[in-house]
Amino acid sequence: MRLAFIDIETTGARATQDRITEVAIKVIEGDQVICEWQSLVDPETTIPPFIQSLTGINSAMVKGAPVFNAVADNIEELTKGAVFVAHNARFDYAFVKAEFRRLNRSFNRRVLCTVKLAKALYPQYKRHGLDSLISRHQIVVEERHRAMADVDAMLAFFQIAQQEHATEQFDNAITRQLKKPSLPKGLSEAQVSAIPDTPGVYRFYGENNSLLYVGKSVNLYQRVMSHFSSDHSSTKEMTIAQSVIHIDWTETAGDLGAQLLELKQIKTLNPIYNHRSRFSKTLIMIKLEQNSHGFLEARLSHELDINHLDQHYGLYRSQNSAQKAVANIANKNDLCLKLLGLEHGPGPCFGYQTGACKGACIDHEDSVLYNLRMQIAFHELQLKAWPFEGAIGIKEKHPRKNWQQMYLVYNWCHLATVDSDKQLDDIISNMNLSAISFDLDTYKLLSKAVLSPKFKIQVTEL
Repeated sequence: MRLAFIDIETTGARATQDRITEVAIKVIEGDQVICEWQSLVDPETTIPPFIQSLTGINSAMVKGAPVFNAVADNIEELTKGAVFVAHNARFDYAFVKAEFRRLNRSFNRRVLCTVKLAKALYPQYKRHGLDSLISRHQIVVEERHRAMADVDAMLAFFQIAQQEHATEQFDNAITRQLKKPSLPKGLSEAQVSAIPDTPGVYRFYGENNSLLYVGKSVNLYQRVMSHFSSDHSSTKEMTIAQSVIHIDWTETAGDLGAQLLELKQIKTLNPIYNHRSRFSKTLIMIKLEQNSHGFLEARLSHELDINHLDQHYGLYRSQNSAQKAVANIANKNDLCLKLLGLEHGPGPCFGYQTGACKGACIDHEDSVLYNLRMQIAFHELQLKAWPFEGAIGIKEKHPRKNWQQMYLVYNWCHLATVDSDKQLDDIISNMNLSAISFDLDTYKLLSKAVLSPKFKIQVTEL
């Protein structure tokens, strides 16, 4: 097994904002170091005084050093086919991936963390930081917090741990960390490694180019690989994973765009294993209307007026689920079963006989008070009225690329996604708002995104 021991020094602790200032790599195969390389890196930003004090790397030292773009090929070549080994590997791996992302390049490796390895092999100790390992195993280090010195310390620990444990125990500890999803026989490593770790939608295809599954994620590579884990939670997941012979994907500017595209493709492409979120030909909702005695009655309706959504309550895919929802409201709020359409015939409802109904069915309750109780009971099910005069555009920026998309929306319906002003002009000039089709899942997604304060979106009225 080829192992690439890596350490980096950085300008801070945030991979998305801070930059690498030094990289060191030692590649071993068996017991032999087959190559080593190190370089200072110009972070193209200032190095905070605290970091200068910690690492000994200052701005003068990195002046004239190569920028990351100039060393990226070295790192990719040295780690190709090797396991990425680092102490607290999540930190180092995240920084290296982030630097590659800034170059619009993918970097995916198997990762081994020597902190986790130390915990597995030496569970009797509480601390497994590099300083603790150096002290515990009496490892000699010349320049702590310089990249190559830390690589040497990490490699020394690895070799000591290997000597102090039986081969099977040591190998098992590594295998558990490296347990990697096995790819279906129809997929190659090259196909999967090309998948970016960005937001978007992925599609699994089987024999005869049949579309098996459509999914979305803010990290396409990570999500796709999770499908091929041996720890499947259902037979369906296992069947999908074993049937895939081709994958393609579409990048989006962000998570909202990925969710909208996923819904659209599930409803229009009808993948075999996406049973949820399929397009519903009929939707059933509840309407509250006054009867001749002045009491509000609930009735089920198949006719949705998207221009007056707030006059409807609840959206259901079947009459049975709608009736269950009404019955649940009746039980919780002591409402009349007859006025809710759950009972028919002369005389009081069954609820009145048991004390659950206050007598609205036989005019024994004040209609104003009853109607108030009805409105309060159904309030949470009331659909959200469209809060704008016309169509809007929701802008979403890509987390790393200089790219944004705009999602055209009207009456909670997703009309189109555009990448440029020209596309926007073309669609607006040909837009027919009277022909839009309302969809339950899209309504739920967009109403939450637009109305919830935790979703910080940029809206433009068109």
